[in-house]
Parts: sequence; C-alpha cells; structure tokens
Amino acid sequence: MRLPVYYGWVIVAVTFVTMGIGVNARTAFSLFYAPIINEFGWDRGLTAGAFSFGFLASAALSPLMGKLMDRTGPRTVMELGVVLMGAGLLLAPLTTQPWHLYLTIGFLVGSGSVCLGYSGQSLFLPNWFVRNRGLAIGIAFAGVGIGSVTLLPWVQTMIDGAGWRQASTAMGLLILVVLAPLNLLLRKRPQDMGLEPDGDATPLPNAEPPRSNVVDAAWAATDWTLSRALRTKRFWWLALGYFGALYAWYAVQVHQTKYLVEIGFGSTAAAWALGFVSLLGIPGGIALGALSDRIGREWIWSMSVGGFALCFIALIALEKNPSFLLVYAMVAVQGFLGYGLTSILGAVVAEIFQGRHFGTIFGTLMFVALSGGAAGPYVTGLIHDLTDSYRLAFMIGIAVSLVSAAAIWLAAPRRVRVVAGRMKPA
Repeated sequence: MRLPVYYGWVIVAVTFVTMGIGVNARTAFSLFYAPIINEFGWDRGLTAGAFSFGFLASAALSPLMGKLMDRTGPRTVMELGVVLMGAGLLLAPLTTQPWHLYLTIGFLVGSGSVCLGYSGQSLFLPNWFVRNRGLAIGIAFAGVGIGSVTLLPWVQTMIDGAGWRQASTAMGLLILVVLAPLNLLLRKRPQDMGLEPDGDATPLPNAEPPRSNVVDAAWAATDWTLSRALRTKRFWWLALGYFGALYAWYAVQVHQTKYLVEIGFGSTAAAWALGFVSLLGIPGGIALGALSDRIGREWIWSMSVGGFALCFIALIALEKNPSFLLVYAMVAVQGFLGYGLTSILGAVVAEIFQGRHFGTIFGTLMFVALSGGAAGPYVTGLIHDLTDSYRLAFMIGIAVSLVSAAAIWLAAPRRVRVVAGRMKPA
C-alpha cells in the first residue's frame, strides 16, 4: 500500500518522538544531580563523574553501534537502546553507593542514549534526504525541545514532590512503553522500500541524470572504509571539531542547573531554564538546519559553537550580576544557536565519508565526540572542586568552542559535496 506522504517523513516523526523522550531521559541527570548530592553528600566531581562515565561507555560503544547499523539497520540499534536505557533508569533508584550510580545512570543509560540519541539517529536519517537533509534532520531533532519543555518540568515536579528515585522509575517505564513498539517502524534507507531520497521519482533508464552535488569526484568515488578514513587529515579535523563541540555542550548542560541555584535562582526557575534551552532548540535546529542546506554546514557549525561560547560568557557574567536578563540571553544563545549542531552532526560526516561503511566511520567519530562529552562535565566539576569556582572552567569552554569551529572549516565538507543551495545550475 502506497502512503499519501513520503515514508521519509514517517522516519522523521518516529525520530522526533524517540529523541524527545530518549535524549531528555539522559538530560534529566542534571535535575537528579542536586538531590543526589544533597542525599549522599558526595563531591560534585564524583557525582558528575557518573554522567561522564556514561559518556565514556557510549563513546566506547559508538564504533560497535556503527557496525551494527551497517549490518542490521536501525530497528536493532534502537531497540537495544530502549532496553539499556529503560533498565538503567529502573535500576537507578536502588542506588546507595557511587558505583551503583555509575552502573545505572552511567553505563546503562549512557549506553542506551548513544543508540536513541543524536549519534544513533544520525547513522540512518541522512540517507532519506539529500536536498532537504538539514531541514529534515532539524525537524526530527526538534523533538528534543518539545520533550524538554514537557518532560523536564514534569520530572522536576516529581523530584520536588516524591523524590528523584520515583522520577527515574517513571522515565524508565515511559521509554519501554512508548519507544519499544514505535521504533519497529524504522527502515535504514529509502531504497529498501523501493523509494528514492527526498521522495523523488525513480529515474527512467534513458532519463537525463540529475545534477550532482559532488565537487571532488575522486574523493567521492573512493570506497571509504574506516582504515582509509583514519589515514586522512579530514577525519582528524572532524574528530577535533566533534570532541570540542560536545565538550562545550555537556559542560554547560550538566552544571547549569546547579550553578544557577548556587548563585541565587530557585530550583524550579533553573529547571525551566534548562527546559527552555531545548525549547529554543526547536526553531533553532529547524531554521539553522534549513539554512545549512543553503549556505553550507561550516557556517552553521561556527554559529552553533559560537552560541556555546556566548553562553559561557553569560554564565561568567551571571556570577557578579545574577539577573534574569542575563539568564534569558544565556538560554537564547545556547538553545537557538547551540542546538543548531544537532541538524548537521550526521550531515557533515555523510558529505565527506558517504558510502557502505558510513556507520562504522561515523560511530568511530562519535567515540571521539562522546569522549569530549564525557570530559566536559568531569573537567568542569573537577575545576570547581579545586578552585571553588566555575570561572576557569567556563573560560576553557570558550576556547574549546572556538577550536571546534576552526576544525570543521579545515575538514571542509564543502570541498567534497556542496549543499543544494550551492549547486551550480545545469
């Protein structure tokens, strides 16, 4: 039976819901962070280390996830993520020792999140679109914003009323009940269903070939395996850029709520600030994703990591001037600009290393990227423990953001394949 809409948009809808629940289930650690510290009296670095350990686990599993995607497709990967993340959140309430937290919210939730989150979705979603790749991914990943403004305040309300343990249990059940059946609808590529990317008609045998977006024909014709990719400068510039972007992203995300409470804002206001970051990521991701289809991925990457740099500057200023005006500015640049990264994470790599082994290559890059996501929260918490201040940590975040922008320009996806808006007329 032929659907009235291109099946790629069904894939986008499934991803939208999966991201809304799966990514925010991991983000909820930022809300659990303060009550866990208050209950057990553990150091911030030790407690935040559970989140960082989860990133290390997800980083270690990323290459394996990529290989699994290449061999079996998205349904296997997503259902594995549902089981791991659901189990971690359901077992976390049994925590009495730090290692329990590292095993549940750290290893299990972290391992599941790499499947359900940006990394896993970016392995197959770019296959379904070419002309509208940035726009489609931006819409799909906007589910994170909807989930944040609905789920995170609900989780905070549950924490305030019943405790973090009950909130963790509720999130685990939500993942199992909603995401397990939904992700059975996924397919890896449109060709598996007799379709073409963007819903285009299948070209006739004698038809004129469509315009190509390839700039470097020799590079694009290469059968890129992981070993070949590792021998290129482009791979390592991508690795540096991705490491820096996730370092900055999660250094902010994990410590933002605790920092805002510490300088005088209420817990509910801090939770809403975290939620509105992702809410602004909805128009930001969609708009910047669509814009990336017109002007190129490098410009959008620079704007996004620039948003994180501005966010760190605002956080430093908030220490001496804890005003809501600065909070609004911090939320705006972090959400609207910073979350633009989500719409191009997969697109940047796909345009350089597109091919049969893309999943393995992208998974390996995400190993490096998620190592940055692990380092950001841990280093930031450790610096606070050593200096009793976040100032130095936030300054490091600014520098890392700028390095990330430069690295993607040096990787230069525009010199392999151009975006639709840069294609020359036939």
